[in-house]
Amino acid sequence: MASITFKLLFTLTLFSSLFSISSSSSSSSLPSAVDFWCNQTPHPESCKSHMNWFRPNHPSEFRKMLVHLALVQAQDMHKEAQEYGPKCATKMQKCVFHDCLKLYDNTIFHLNRTLHALHTASCSLSDAQTWLSTAVTNIETCRSGALQLRVGEFTAENNVSESVRKMISNALAVNGKFLQQENNTEEEAYGFPRWFSGHERRLLSSKRSSVKAHLVVAQDGTGHFKTVQAAIDASSRRRVKTRFVIRVKKGIYEENIEVDKDNENLMIIGDGSRVTIITGSRSVKDGITPSMSATAGIDGAHFIARDITFRNTAGPEKGQVLALQSASDLSIFYQCSIEGYQDTLMAHAQRQFYRDCSIFGTVDFIWGDAAIVLQNCTILVRKPLQGQGNMITAQGRGDPFQNTGISIINSCIRAAPDLRPVVKSYETYLGGPWQQYARVVAMKTYIEGLVNPLGWSQWGDSDFAQDTCYFGEYMNSGTGSSTKDRVQWPRFHVLTSENDTQQFSVAGLLAGNTWLPPTGVPFDIDI
Repeated sequence: MASITFKLLFTLTLFSSLFSISSSSSSSSLPSAVDFWCNQTPHPESCKSHMNWFRPNHPSEFRKMLVHLALVQAQDMHKEAQEYGPKCATKMQKCVFHDCLKLYDNTIFHLNRTLHALHTASCSLSDAQTWLSTAVTNIETCRSGALQLRVGEFTAENNVSESVRKMISNALAVNGKFLQQENNTEEEAYGFPRWFSGHERRLLSSKRSSVKAHLVVAQDGTGHFKTVQAAIDASSRRRVKTRFVIRVKKGIYEENIEVDKDNENLMIIGDGSRVTIITGSRSVKDGITPSMSATAGIDGAHFIARDITFRNTAGPEKGQVLALQSASDLSIFYQCSIEGYQDTLMAHAQRQFYRDCSIFGTVDFIWGDAAIVLQNCTILVRKPLQGQGNMITAQGRGDPFQNTGISIINSCIRAAPDLRPVVKSYETYLGGPWQQYARVVAMKTYIEGLVNPLGWSQWGDSDFAQDTCYFGEYMNSGTGSSTKDRVQWPRFHVLTSENDTQQFSVAGLLAGNTWLPPTGVPFDIDI
C-alpha cells in the first residue's frame, strides 16, 4: 500500500513540474518526444502506445488529446461489446450484455460531452472532472456486474475496456491539476445555470398544491396516465428539454421506472412520501445485475424528485435490492423516502443532493461513486439477516483524481423500528473501504449508540485501502459519535477545523453554490 501512496505523490510532483515548465518556457523549449508528456500521467505506457501522431505544445492541448483518444477507444470498446450480443445464451449473459452496453454508451456520451466542452470552454473544470469520473465509473460498474454474475467471458472478450479506463484516468489526472490551480474561482464565474428560469426557481419552494404540472398520474383515472412510466415516456418525446413537471397523485404504484440520459430537466412530485409510493421487488437473486433491480433508475441530468417514496420490498434474504439508482448530474431529491435493505441507494455517478430525506437499509445501503451530499437526512438502519452486519456506506472511488465521495451533514443515524429491540445482536459500522480511494465523511450528525466504537470496518479480513481511503468525522453528537476508540488507520481523520471540512461541503463537493440557489430547495452552503 505504501508504494501506491508514493506513486501518487510522485505523479503529483511530475505534474507540478510540467505546469511550471509550461508556464515559464515557450513550447519550443519543451522536449518534443511523446515520452515527456506521457511520463506525467499515472499510466504512461498506455498513453505512449496511442499518442504516436500527436505533438502537444501545452497541458491544455495534451488534456484534449487524452480525452479524444479515450473517446476513440471507447467507441471500439462499444463495438466489441455489441459483437458479444449474439453469443449471449443465458439470462445472466443477456443481463450483463444489456447493462454493459448501456454503460459503455453512457461512457461515450460523457467523453463526447467533455471533449466538446473543452474545445468550446462551455463548462467548468469541475464539470469536466465529474464527467470524466463518470466515464471511469461506468467501465468499473460493467466489470463488477459481470464478475458478480460470473459472466467473465464478457470482460475477457472486451479487453480494450482496461485501456480505455487508463486513458480516462490520465485525462482525470491532467484536468485535476488544472482544477487544483483554479482555486475555486472559475465556478463562481459561471453563475446560475441557464436551465433554470424564474418560474423553475419556485418549484421546490412552493407548496405542492400550487405547482402546475404538465402531466398528472393518477390510479383512479383522473390524470393523463395511470402509471408513472407512461408519463415519463411521454415526457421524453418533447422536442425542447426545458423543465417538465409530472405530478404523481397519492397511491402505491407497483412498477419499475427509468429516466433515460436524454430525458433531462424532469421533475416528479408526489403528494407526500407517506402516500405517493413507487414500489418494486426485483433483486439480484432474480439473475439480474444490481442496477437492473432498482425500482427507479435515473440517468437524465437535472432530475428533481420531491415528496415521493422509492421502495424495494424484496427483503433482506434477496441480497442486493435497490430502491433507487441515480447517475443524474446536478440532481435533487427533496423530502423523499428511499427504502430497501442491501444496497438501497446506488448513487452511481455525478453530483447529487439529498435534503430532508429518509434512507432505510442494512448492508452497504448508501453506495456508488457519485459526489453526494446528504443534508438534514435521517438514515435508518434495519435488521439484517442473522449473521450479517450493517454497513451504512460503501463508496466506490477507484481513482485518486475522481472528485467523488459521500458527505453526511447535519443528519441523524438511528436504528429503524425492526432493529431497535435487537440492536445489540448486530454490528453496525459507518462504512468501509469498498474501493481503493473510498471517501466518506460524517459531520455535525447525530449518531445513536448502534454504531460500533471502531466506527469503520476493514474490508473482509484484509487491510485493503486503509492507507489510501479517506474517512472523516467532524463535531458529531450522540452516544455513537465518540472517536476515542475509532480505527487507527493512516487515512482516518478526526477533523478539528472548518477549513478541513470545506472540500466536503455543498459548495466544495457539489459546486452547489452555482446551481442549487435557483431551485428554491433549502440548503446550507457550508458545514
